[in-house]
Amino acid sequence: MAEPDLRDLDVFVAVARTRNFRRAAVEIRVSVSSLSQRLRDLEERLGVRLMNRTTRSVALTEAGELLLSRVAPALRDVGDALDQVRGLRKVASGRLRINAPPPAVDLVLAPMVGPFLAAHPQVDLDIVSESGFVDIVSGGYDAGVRYGEHLAQDMVAIPLSGPQSYVVVASPDYIARRGRPKHPKDLLDHDCIRARYSSGVMHDLEFEKAGQIVKVDPPAKLISTNMGLAMRAALDGVGVWATLDGYVHDAVKSGALVSLMEDWCEPFAGPFLYYPSRRQTPPALRAFIDFVADWRKREWRGT
Repeated sequence: MAEPDLRDLDVFVAVARTRNFRRAAVEIRVSVSSLSQRLRDLEERLGVRLMNRTTRSVALTEAGELLLSRVAPALRDVGDALDQVRGLRKVASGRLRINAPPPAVDLVLAPMVGPFLAAHPQVDLDIVSESGFVDIVSGGYDAGVRYGEHLAQDMVAIPLSGPQSYVVVASPDYIARRGRPKHPKDLLDHDCIRARYSSGVMHDLEFEKAGQIVKVDPPAKLISTNMGLAMRAALDGVGVWATLDGYVHDAVKSGALVSLMEDWCEPFAGPFLYYPSRRQTPPALRAFIDFVADWRKREWRGT
């Protein structure tokens, strides 16, 4: 019987690491049925069961744990060696997978996509937008985007943008009807437009002024994670909306929305691009890192 090849071992390691057939199939870009067949073939060739699996879970057997402990480091070395060889071409190519929260996608990554792909036509971008916390390694991503307080210590992180700030806005019609809040606690007496995260949590609104931090949990007239809907509701006078400045800058400038409590909305550090430390960064990711650095320089110069 033929000996297992690297593709069989790649399948095994992907399933063993993710403990999920569908996620592993997406990561190595094969169908779930093909992945399952390869794993069965590998077990038959070795003459031993490597995994116990049900419709809900995957668990390694003792033999599977032993194989993973010996094979995974070897495959990483092989991958690093191939990355080094590909890097010699000095041409970024292949698929670059990035996981990022919706505001970072909308306000920071979106303007970069066209120019980056124009500069690197052999790269394909796969950007997944979600608000929940994701393990980018087990999820099969090359990089992720998060704000500083949520970055893992073992990741390399670079600034993706300059400072950002939240703003509190309402329509002129709403202010005429309900008045203008001047302090965060005033929001407790107002209708608000708020967001609930994918985890189900709706965080308190947090404000800061001269080192004083105030958190409030005002009533929500509308709860939505859809920015288009929240914007429409704010313009229609549904309530007060606390959001990132980038979403409403033009509406405030035109007078369609009014900026409130500006002295309580201090700027904070923008999102970071982060990725695992590797001896050899994949060429497509390296190209994006270099592109971000150049983009930041031009942003700083105002060009």
